[in-house]
Amino acid sequence: MTNALVVKAANLIRNGDIAGAEFALVSLAETEGDYALVAALDTLPPKDLLAVIREYDSSKESVVNLLVTPEQFARAVVMERLYGDHTHVRLRGMVNAVLFRDDTQTGDFIEAIGDVDGGCEALIDYLSDRDEEVVHFVTYDTFNVNRTEERDVVEKSEVSDRDWKELTWLLKHEHEDMFEQIWPVLKKQVKERQRREAELELLEQEKLEPKVRKANTAGDPPATAVDDGEESAL
Repeated sequence: MTNALVVKAANLIRNGDIAGAEFALVSLAETEGDYALVAALDTLPPKDLLAVIREYDSSKESVVNLLVTPEQFARAVVMERLYGDHTHVRLRGMVNAVLFRDDTQTGDFIEAIGDVDGGCEALIDYLSDRDEEVVHFVTYDTFNVNRTEERDVVEKSEVSDRDWKELTWLLKHEHEDMFEQIWPVLKKQVKERQRREAELELLEQEKLEPKVRKANTAGDPPATAVDDGEESAL
């Protein structure tokens, strides 16, 4: 029964029927128990499991998201990078849905992601659109980039948003080895973006300068011709 349902779910996923695949997996949990579903998820290829997890809908609970193990999820997170989603919206949605489903397991999920090849790179993608704030947090322990004075260490309760701030805090304070692989890449990313922005600004200024000079020249009063035959009033 279990193998048949797994095969059915895999076929549904390949045919694009993600909802049908999830329903089949949920049916397995209902008939044979949660452990049977966990075992079934372990036999699914990471890309098939990812197809179900990345369809996360915050308006409803997903049994698959609730039961997926840290190791299974870590493999799916790494696989997500192959989709080439430059916005990383799906990645953030699925990470938040699973990492923060149960506070007692959040650390296990983070460790599992760090243990697989490409795991830290996936977290870099997750934090990439907040790179400046993350780098600022490293130095000043605040996500407010306008604050640059030293301050007391921020407590976890102050950033418990079940999103990027909380994950950043956890990485910095509870998973230092992983964070040391993540934040320098983000710092380099920030510097590179600032360099490009400065170059673009310089190019824009250079384009404007000839127009400004031309406008100034056109506004100058015409020069008065001097008749060599006339004596200067001076």
